[in-house]
Amino acid sequence: MSSTAATRHETPDPRRWWALAVIAIAQLMIVLDITIVNIALPSAQKDLGISDADRQWVITAYTLAFGGLLLLGGRLGDLFGRKRVFTVGLLGFALASAIGGAATGPEMLFGARALQGAFGALLAPSALGLLSTTFTDPKERSTAFGIFGAIAGGGAAIGLLAGGLLTEYLNWRWCLFVNTPIAVVTAFAAFSVLSRDHIGKGRRIKLDLPGAVLGCGGLLAIVFGTSEAVTRGWGDWLVLGSLILGVALLVVFVLVEKRTEHALLPLHIVAERNRGGGALSIGLAMIGMFGLFLFLTYYLQVIKGFSPVMSGVSFLPMTAAIVISSTGFAARLMTRVPSRNLIGPGLLLAAAGMAWLTQMKVDSPWAGMVLPAELLLGFGMGLVFMPSMSLATLGVAPSEAGAASATINSAQQVGGSFGTALLNTIAASATASYLATRISADPGVQAQGAVHGYVVATWVAMGILLVAALIAFLMIDHRPAPGEAAGEAGGAAEATATAGAQAPGPRQRAS
Repeated sequence: MSSTAATRHETPDPRRWWALAVIAIAQLMIVLDITIVNIALPSAQKDLGISDADRQWVITAYTLAFGGLLLLGGRLGDLFGRKRVFTVGLLGFALASAIGGAATGPEMLFGARALQGAFGALLAPSALGLLSTTFTDPKERSTAFGIFGAIAGGGAAIGLLAGGLLTEYLNWRWCLFVNTPIAVVTAFAAFSVLSRDHIGKGRRIKLDLPGAVLGCGGLLAIVFGTSEAVTRGWGDWLVLGSLILGVALLVVFVLVEKRTEHALLPLHIVAERNRGGGALSIGLAMIGMFGLFLFLTYYLQVIKGFSPVMSGVSFLPMTAAIVISSTGFAARLMTRVPSRNLIGPGLLLAAAGMAWLTQMKVDSPWAGMVLPAELLLGFGMGLVFMPSMSLATLGVAPSEAGAASATINSAQQVGGSFGTALLNTIAASATASYLATRISADPGVQAQGAVHGYVVATWVAMGILLVAALIAFLMIDHRPAPGEAAGEAGGAAEATATAGAQAPGPRQRAS
């Protein structure tokens, strides 16, 4: 290989930090949308006349489409180019959000939410895949994934605040409308700053349609079953049937993928212990985290009497802790210490936050009870998100980055959906048992029963986080390469100086 070719290969894209901004905005929009609509749901229900039985479909329609189509969305990015799929996902998300904001009835809103989820399934794996292929220098990669991990962890809390502000001071429709201008502007920016990776028809491999049907169908059934368990209970025939069908489809999916030349999900991606351990760890972590958002939102608004805006504001310390932990500590340590020495202790810190919340009572002060738990959870999850997401695509060929990204996104989505249903059911059962032996008509007793249910569910969430920590310690064995913290950056800088074509600013900021 000529020196010119080598230099061209090693020289980073000068627009990569602008690309990171575009990818980060798209990821934030996806994460925000998961929680921002929760705050607007009561107002939307009243305005559109949605029944109590059907209101869950505002959330379920999105999670079904998003979780069910992630594997397909990730592979489409590998086949047609992630920049193209990313841009299409943004524009489609903008259109779906506008339709949802303008909904005149329940069916129109449900359909728009499903459309949002479908385009989100194109967007999310493409974003992570683009991040992986754009940043290859270890130090810059750790910085980029630190920012991405902070957004993934803290965006949900920001969504609660944004939803409260928009609903209280404007209208619930703006919780959907707000996505449209952001997505359109980001799409135009993506067209300008992202590197072209279009794959011509002659070089494009065939889409694994059987795998798409089985894999997406299995995820769809599991997400549907766990979503329905919130209202129907785990013993309902529809819930059990959906979960059994989902597991069966995924088993057949694995058998088919073993014999498929161009598989929708190449099994070696998840069979590798670091990627598999990272996906399991973050999937289990999301079970506890989504349950936390659910219970704390109810606790603050129903028990403590916080307004939607104040409830959202109260989550900001956890968001700040995630950002500081992810970008200030995890990003700096990822090139110096084994990944499990970040992920494992991070999960233990989060479990400690859950343990603190198990002491919650009706009259517990926010500053003395909720705030310390939020800080522990935030610092802990900041250490988990970034290295887990980096492991998801580390060492994966560029042609398979979308499939690898979809795997970690699927783990998050299925974990969040399952966690919400599981912990909600546990809390409801514990509350019912508590009230059965007391004077349930007394409002004070009702509040104590609700808090008792939250505490029981929090114990379960703590146990799940401890299991996740054990899995991280046992499965993940990735260690940074010798000299990765300094030597790699120096080598890249030397190649850049030889090329004479790169301004030093972005590299200095990354270090």
